[in-house]
Amino acid sequence: MLFAIVDIETTGGHAASSGITEIAIVISDGKETLYVYETLINPQQAIPPFIQSLTGINDQMVRHAPLFSEVASEIFSLLQDKVFVAHNVNFDYSFVKHYLAKSGYNLDVPKLCTLRLARKVIPGLAKYGLGNLCSQLNIELSNHHRAGGDAEATARLFSLLLEKDEKSVLAVMLHGKSKDKYLPPHLPLEDLERLPSRAGVYYFHDRVGKIIYVGKAINLAKRVKSHFSNNKVNKQKQDFLREVCRVSYTECATELMAQIMESVEIRRLWPRYNRSQKGFLPKFGLYSYIDQKGRKRLTVERIKNTYNPIYSFNTIAEGHERLRQMMIKFELCAHYCNLAKRCEGCEFDVSENECCLPVESYNQRLENAISWLLECLPSFAFIDRGLNAEEQSCILVCNGNFYGMGYVKNISDQTSLSAIRSQVTEMPDNDFIRNLIYKQADAHPEYCLYFS
Repeated sequence: MLFAIVDIETTGGHAASSGITEIAIVISDGKETLYVYETLINPQQAIPPFIQSLTGINDQMVRHAPLFSEVASEIFSLLQDKVFVAHNVNFDYSFVKHYLAKSGYNLDVPKLCTLRLARKVIPGLAKYGLGNLCSQLNIELSNHHRAGGDAEATARLFSLLLEKDEKSVLAVMLHGKSKDKYLPPHLPLEDLERLPSRAGVYYFHDRVGKIIYVGKAINLAKRVKSHFSNNKVNKQKQDFLREVCRVSYTECATELMAQIMESVEIRRLWPRYNRSQKGFLPKFGLYSYIDQKGRKRLTVERIKNTYNPIYSFNTIAEGHERLRQMMIKFELCAHYCNLAKRCEGCEFDVSENECCLPVESYNQRLENAISWLLECLPSFAFIDRGLNAEEQSCILVCNGNFYGMGYVKNISDQTSLSAIRSQVTEMPDNDFIRNLIYKQADAHPEYCLYFS
């Protein structure tokens, strides 16, 4: 078995919009170096100043260097039929595969990460970056952050790891579709192996433990692994792979509970790599207030963080339509519902802030209208299977709003709303969650326990 130990220098962190400035390939049998290839590459784009400072490679140095397409044939022949080895292999592999593909070559070879191999063969070290490993293991590393220097140091590290590989870790990592080769460099395989094959919510953490992504799954083990089943070259995917260091999870009894928890957690944590649902929040709410004359009013306004609306809407038109229904049914004043500039039942000017209806009787009408609205909005529990045979899952809706969810015992048709409310965990409501619940309630009315 021959190994192609590769290191590249680039203009940025992802192949989709960054170029290769230098590549080095050390061909090894695991013990001795058989051949070394090294060349600068013209990336056909400017090298950022901080990368010039890091690598020492500037625009002048690569101006007359070959384009990648001009050396692609030689690079492909060196890599073909060998194991592609690199420190944080997915980074180097993604660039080389991408640029070979642009030149008409399809690279499809086994790959091996010396960072992950070192974690398994020599556990317990403080850090596993190439520079740190070389320092801790007394491996010569000259010309750091240049492709040739780093590739030769990686080759020495690789040979040392093979000497110390008493448990045949290399054979396991190369056997078939080893999970290690697809994982981010800092994510322990053990985190994936303990994931259950059931519904739930999973969390990706960065180096300091901060949650950077939240997802939901019908099958946690399968869904989490799918994040690493490809090696896309765009910036978001490559940044994501570099940052993921740990996976945690919470089991849920049903897919619906997982969907709800995901929505709640995204809004609680606002993870960096979540895009969906961040904008899915109700924008308007129906509010009641009392003016200086003691008269109760209704208005549809933008959601206020400090006040809970009677009900919420996605658009102001939706809110006004509901308010007009209440106004017509209970003969409310359009002016005091903020739908007209003056009272339509009398001649008073709006500046006088008066109405022909007495305050006390009008306030009662408005209270009746609010009571009617709340009665029209359903209160029900959506009961489904639990995490075990001794319990049931419960998603509770009170007066049309999502109240919370949890696991309950001994539910029957005679169970009261207050009894269920005491057993579930209260959670924030939003239109996205409500729509999920109503859709499932319509599809499975047999799971619903309604309260009058």
